[in-house]
Amino acid sequence: MKRWFPWIPAALFALWFGMGAQAPATVRGFDVAGFGRLPVLLNGRIQPLDSVARNALLSISGKSIVRVEGGSTLTASEWLLETMTAPELANQRRIFRVQHPDLQGLLGGEKSGLATYSFNDLTNQIDAIETQARKIFDAERDKGDDAAKTRTAFQKDVMHLYESLVLYHRCLNSLEPDDTPNFSEELTNYQQAIIASRAAFQKKPQATAASSAEMQAVSGFYQRYGELSALAYPLLAPPDGRETHQWSNMGTNLLASMGTGEISEPAQNFAAMAVAFRGNQPADFNKALARERVWMQQNGLNAELAKGGREYLFNQMEPFYRSMVIYVAALMLGCIFWLNMSEWVRRTGFALLGLAFVIHTFGLGFRMYLEGRPPVTNLYSSAIFIGWGAVLLGLILEKIFKGAIGLVSSALVGFTTLIIAHHLAMSGDTMEMLRAVLDTNLWLATHVVVITIGYSSMFLAGLLAVIYIVRGYFTNSLTPETARSLGRMVYGIVCFATLASFVGTILGGIWADQSWGRFWGWDPKENGALLIVLWNAIVLHARWGGLIRERGLMAMAVFGNIVTSFSWFGVNMLGVGLHSYGFMDQAFQWLMAFDISQALIIVLAFAPRLPFLRSPARAASATNRA
Repeated sequence: MKRWFPWIPAALFALWFGMGAQAPATVRGFDVAGFGRLPVLLNGRIQPLDSVARNALLSISGKSIVRVEGGSTLTASEWLLETMTAPELANQRRIFRVQHPDLQGLLGGEKSGLATYSFNDLTNQIDAIETQARKIFDAERDKGDDAAKTRTAFQKDVMHLYESLVLYHRCLNSLEPDDTPNFSEELTNYQQAIIASRAAFQKKPQATAASSAEMQAVSGFYQRYGELSALAYPLLAPPDGRETHQWSNMGTNLLASMGTGEISEPAQNFAAMAVAFRGNQPADFNKALARERVWMQQNGLNAELAKGGREYLFNQMEPFYRSMVIYVAALMLGCIFWLNMSEWVRRTGFALLGLAFVIHTFGLGFRMYLEGRPPVTNLYSSAIFIGWGAVLLGLILEKIFKGAIGLVSSALVGFTTLIIAHHLAMSGDTMEMLRAVLDTNLWLATHVVVITIGYSSMFLAGLLAVIYIVRGYFTNSLTPETARSLGRMVYGIVCFATLASFVGTILGGIWADQSWGRFWGWDPKENGALLIVLWNAIVLHARWGGLIRERGLMAMAVFGNIVTSFSWFGVNMLGVGLHSYGFMDQAFQWLMAFDISQALIIVLAFAPRLPFLRSPARAASATNRA
């Protein structure tokens, strides 16, 4: 039983992951999943409406679902469909988050840690929010790109709320104007007005026709759909190969109807979906959705439909979230093993770690397939890949040394990096188009991947060193044999990290020479990469020269965490140089907290243990010597 038991939890978790691939059930008869699979154009790439919804929700509320009264939830696709077609319902959803107590007081709410508001709650405060945002804009007018770095916590919260309201208002007006009672009927009237105005124009002189009732009706629609064109968020209307040769939003598509004299079929299909959803007519909704898919197939958009379906499946399976949960389970089992030293507990944790790594790898590969890019293209994907590399090294270490050290360290790094990636995803689409200088798969697959493997190695070595120091200071479990094993692990990984960081930095210089005409320019990011190489060289030379022993190696490996985190995140926070592609000012406090924690651990490495932390044998020995 003990031989086979470790595979039972792994099989259950694998089944849980596989269930994510099942086709979702309809929502009150509506094929919401089919709506979420529809491809649109946004941020320069084809993506399903489900991705649009998830990214918008993450940006506004920090979550990818919406909780409603009674304990039920709305999926992202259902929320976006409701927002586009039934704003009277969407305006009741509490999706706007406010953290700063002064802003909560301004909005008339209680000053708590985190408050949530609906659009209806904020309706009477929109002018006040716009006024505060305008003050911030006016104060920052002359500061240029550095303006966001000097905002106070209150100003940041105000700007986030203001930007969330703007994004929500754009979603409200993406399919139809938000005050439309029946969009299909409105489009029918619009087409009749176009036909009547054309007939009037042919019968009367141009000057007379321009002032006719028919032309005034068309002019009203022109103004209405012009506003819709300026507000609409995703480009819903696909190209048809005839009048429209590119994707357009609904307002632009309807304005083009003035020239063609006909309402496009996609506009009619989306209008029919809106009317059916608002009128609670699932059969009519599903028929309109099916017509839209058939129209896209007939107009040569099969690749776009397939792309939308694949990305929807990726979103539904949530490989990174599910692997994060399994990493936590593996981490807990590794810690339990240290308490009872039961081999089947360690083997169960190792099996879960392997499963989480497989799911993590699946998600990484699927994402590469969707993007058509190497694994690292931005800060979000770098966090995903750093965790993946650290877990791979941890699996190798655990297979060689056993003892759950590789298990605990890699599970912790995997979980932590995926948490970081989740928070980075709140800034918007994680698969957006690359900057021109980054748009080369060769260097993304060489320099970026190799340098990121160096980051993974450095963090894993630093975490192993943290385990050494913490176990040695707070427990009596750091036996001489365990200490030697940890020393060999850290030394070997630092050697590997030195090679990866050095090669990655050289490759980056070659890329820079091709992109900017110089191999090295002392750019902040280049300096950060050089710091990692130099620090690794210092660590190895200090070890080879006998300047440090086991404990000194561990302390220097922990300081490597500080150096690496600065190169990875800190340089981006400076917001200067040619490599600042992921400015994240809100992460500054977390980075400082991390660096301070690492500094405290370094102090522990050389601090004498307190008397009550010593083992009885060691305490007695110290007393006798005294």
